[in-house]
Formats: sequence, structure tokens, C-alpha cells
Amino acid sequence: MLRLSNSRFFSALLCLLVVWDLSASAAAPATRKASAVTVRNIATRSSARFASGAPSKRSIRHRHSTTHSRYGVPTFADSTNGDIAEFDDPIVRQAAVEALGHYNGSVVAIDPNSGRVLSVVNQKLAFSDGFIPCSTIKPAIALAALEESVITRDTMVPVARRRYMNLTEAMAHSNNKFFEEVGRRMGFETVSRYAHLLGLGELAGYGIPEEHPGGLPSEPPKNGGVARMSSFGEGIHITPLQLASLASTVANGGTLYYAQYPRTPEERQNFAPRIKRKLDIEPLLPELREGMLAAVLYGTARSSYDRNEVEQHLGKTGTCSEQGSRLGWFVSYAADQVHPRIALVVLLRGNTHRVMGPTAALVAGRIYHRLHELNYITATRLDAAAGTPSFDNSSSRPQ
Repeated sequence: MLRLSNSRFFSALLCLLVVWDLSASAAAPATRKASAVTVRNIATRSSARFASGAPSKRSIRHRHSTTHSRYGVPTFADSTNGDIAEFDDPIVRQAAVEALGHYNGSVVAIDPNSGRVLSVVNQKLAFSDGFIPCSTIKPAIALAALEESVITRDTMVPVARRRYMNLTEAMAHSNNKFFEEVGRRMGFETVSRYAHLLGLGELAGYGIPEEHPGGLPSEPPKNGGVARMSSFGEGIHITPLQLASLASTVANGGTLYYAQYPRTPEERQNFAPRIKRKLDIEPLLPELREGMLAAVLYGTARSSYDRNEVEQHLGKTGTCSEQGSRLGWFVSYAADQVHPRIALVVLLRGNTHRVMGPTAALVAGRIYHRLHELNYITATRLDAAAGTPSFDNSSSRPQ
């Protein structure tokens, strides 16, 4: 009797399992159908959102965390807003404004023979607290290293495993490893001393009330020390006006003028050059100029090169980021061994990868091209050779 009951029990249990399995199988298609409908609905909503241009929550979060927090400065702006340009050289200013276009940036042009500021586009930016110079610090470091006999033009410095560079190649390609090693060999005190001699960390201008002096670190930067300070200016703050004054000093053979910016009829009429100090760097300049020319011909500044121009400008690019914005620098001057006419600095700020040194070099190249088209540089050289002061804008020039 007990055995029969057990048989019935197991038979009932087996029937129950079969019924349960059949029920689950019958319900499965409905579940899959519901899942398919759900997937189609999600895909439809996503497609509609994509077609309308509405960003997803994920993309909104991603954009907020990158664009707004990392790069808060706009790439494009009206860089002439607020400028007082009545006494700027009209030819230089027009060329600079047209070349800069809608970029958020500044252009500073100086006469290397006198220190007269020819034009400043975006004066608020040019006279601001200053920015990290990026790789435009390299010419100053090169001069210091040459003067201290740390390197010569032909010194080969290790930049990678089994790879070496000399000064010309390092300048042309803006090699950080080269200048990091050179900076370590000189030391912080030597680098700081030459930076000060070349006008960094002090007012470049004379009688420009809104100008700021920038700054030099009092001790090696915590992030990379003197090596990073020497390769892209870590810890240094420099203004476009200071950098243009440095370019003028290289262009004229070693005279560091006070940058003067006449903005009244009296200042224009009574202008006279003021020398801050003279630097004995003339013997070192051929090596430095060779590297700056190489940068324009085939290096990081080749975007400014114009094969149709007989006399090429010389320059150095710089690219880095600071305080949530990207910086693109180009420091340069018109190449003429007898009468250098113009030193030019372009600074770009923004939040996209278009903001970089080669783009700033491209802007400068457009300025030089326009000035050559107008015969501006040659005409002014002829004025200087004939005895007319190069800072006299009253001389006639082709329009």
C-alpha cells in the first residue's frame, strides 16, 4: 500500500513538471516579442534624438566634464573690441586684424630699431598678467646656453635612446628633451639670471599704465623643475609685449629698448628711443638665427613660410595649455641683417586643438605676406638707409 502511494506520488510530480515546462515554453515567445518591441522603441527614440540633434544624457555629461571644465576660453572672439588704435601704424594694424580674423588672440608689432610699438591688436590681452610662454622660451634658453658655453651649434645632445640633436634641429622641431637637458646643465640660477637680462619678469614698456610685468619663479617649479622651465616655460608668465621686445633684441643685435606706444599727438611728435640695456649677444646670434630660420623653412613654423618671398622671417612656435585654455604662440621678426624692420608676436587662446603654435605662425605668415605685397618692409628699409627715422610714420609708403 505504501509502495503504491509512492508510485502515485511520483507520477503526479512528473505530470506537474511536464505541465510547468510546457507553460514556460508557451510564454517564452511573448517575452521575446516584448523584448524586441522594447529594443525597437529604444532604437526609435535614439534615432529621433540623433536626427533632431538633441544630445544624450551621457554625451551631455561628457561634454560638461571636458569642454566646460578643461577648456573654458572661447576659440573665436572679436579681438579688436575696446582697442584704442588711432595712432597705430594703419598698414600693420590692418594686416594684423585681417590675418587674425575671428580668432581669440593678440598681435603685437614693434620696430626693432627703436622699440616703437607699431600696433597692438587686442590690447587687453597684450598687456595682461601674462601667460606661460610654452616653447617660445627656447630662444632665450639657447642664448643662455651658448653664452655659458654649455653648448655650441654642433653639440649633440641626447633626446632619445640612440638619438641626438644639435641646436638647429632642436629649434626647428621644438624638441623638449634637448632643452630640458640644457636647462639641467645650466641650473635654475643661471636660467633665471638670463631670463631677467632678456627682459622677462619686468615691465617691457615705458609709460604704458595698463601693462603688467609678468613673472619669473623664485625657486625651481615643483612640476619638473628647471628642466620644464627651460623647455616650455613652466613657472614663467610672459606678455606678448615682453616677447615682442625679446624678438626685437634678437633682431637688432642685442639692444633691449623700452617698448613705447605713442597714443597721443604729443607722444607721437616727441617720440625718442629709450634703451633699457645693451646685451653682448651679437657673436651668438648666427647660431640662434639658424635654428629660428630652420623652424620656418621646415620645422614647426613652416605654416608661415612663403616660397615667393626672397627674404624670409625667422621665428619660433609655442603650444601648451594653461588654466583651462590652450595657447598658441609665434614669436618672429622680419629677416634683414642690415635694417630689421618688424618684430611680430601672435598669441592665440581657445578651447579647441586648432589653437596651437603652427596656427599662430600661419596668422603671422599672412601678415608678412600682406606687408610684402604692399612693399612695406622694403620701403621702410629704404627710408632708414636714406636717413629717415624708422619710427616716423609720416614717410610715404605704397598704399
